[in-house]
Amino acid sequence: MNDRGLRHDSQNAFQARLPRQLRQLTVRRIVWLSLVLLGIALVWWIHGRSAQHTQSGRSGAIAAMPVRAATAAQGDLNITLDALGTVTPLATVTVQTQINGQLTEVAFKEGQTVRKGDFLAQIDPRPYQAALDQAEGQLLKDQATLKVAQIDLARYETLDKQDSIAKQQVVDQQYTVRQSEGTVKIDQGLVDNARLNLNYCRIVSPIDGRVGLRLVDPGNYVQVNSSTGLAVITQTQPITVVLVLPEDDLPPILKRLHDGAKLPVTAYDRSRTTKLATGVLAAVDSQIDTTTGTVKLKALFDNANETLFPNQFVNANVLVDVLHDATLVPTAAIQRGAPGTFVYLVKPDNSVTVQAVTLGPVDGEKVVVQSGLSPGDRVVIDGADKLRDGATVEVRDSAPKESTASIDAQQTPSGHQGRHSHGPPQEQRSQSANGQ
Repeated sequence: MNDRGLRHDSQNAFQARLPRQLRQLTVRRIVWLSLVLLGIALVWWIHGRSAQHTQSGRSGAIAAMPVRAATAAQGDLNITLDALGTVTPLATVTVQTQINGQLTEVAFKEGQTVRKGDFLAQIDPRPYQAALDQAEGQLLKDQATLKVAQIDLARYETLDKQDSIAKQQVVDQQYTVRQSEGTVKIDQGLVDNARLNLNYCRIVSPIDGRVGLRLVDPGNYVQVNSSTGLAVITQTQPITVVLVLPEDDLPPILKRLHDGAKLPVTAYDRSRTTKLATGVLAAVDSQIDTTTGTVKLKALFDNANETLFPNQFVNANVLVDVLHDATLVPTAAIQRGAPGTFVYLVKPDNSVTVQAVTLGPVDGEKVVVQSGLSPGDRVVIDGADKLRDGATVEVRDSAPKESTASIDAQQTPSGHQGRHSHGPPQEQRSQSANGQ
């Protein structure tokens, strides 16, 4: 009985302690869970602060965009027109024989330069020398006949004054003299023709120029009706270039020509990298080609170094006028969008603003700004594609010399880029100095 009571008391005591242990265990778990959650929250807060700083740094980098800028300058601008041209000689002569005969000698070398009157070739002169001798002999004979008739006429006229001869005989003798005079004149013509043919046996250059390839070899029988000729001589000094320009470019050229100006023309090679020669505009065609809307012009070059060759294709620049004391900026600074034509103007605080501008003529990498800018203003020329009005910029080193208007304003003669708008030379159109 006692043992059973003791076991019962022990069970009651264990059951009394069990809820208290469970409660202690639950409290410990809650504390540990709170600590873990607090740690996670602390780590999250630190990570969020770091990301915020990183984002702030990135935002600052985007706000200050790196760009390059150039300074608007005051200077002179060449107003030029681009044209395609073909080198055309002033004279091209196919040397032909003027008589029939055997070619006995060719005195020129292919490609050599000859002067007017230089000996080129020889045709066998013997048949023509014989014809000349025969004509001269006939002339002497008929001259003697004429002399006899003239003496007889003088005697008859003396007898007629003495009434010692019939008048009809005097008249007949007068006509005999005239007939002999006509015969002598015919003979003289035959002599002159024979002498001319003999001279034609010696073929000389009719112009100054360059001789082409030999077309006939010595020993051949050449004839007047031959279509090939002996050689072709082309005049290369001076030489001309026939230019083709759109009809819209004609008015400013005609205005300058009517004012008595001589418009310089510069010829470049096909790639526009090499300057070939400089000349002047010599003539304008009398009509516009209605099928193409273009007009032909002719420029004259002395071609002292023979850099221009007949039928050569060239690119040419016609200097129409020079615009003085203009505000110049690089063409790279010009933007086009909703505001129209504008530039990004760099302010003293390194922020940019959209500045609308009115453009004038373009020459290569320089463009005239007629309104909206003043000399000394700085404009963005590189990096403008990511800018907006009011953005902060970091201006790096100034642009290369060839893109900076302030350096270009020294105005050496324009190169080979100009027509008065942006784009490839063949797509550009001319503009007057009054702007676009």
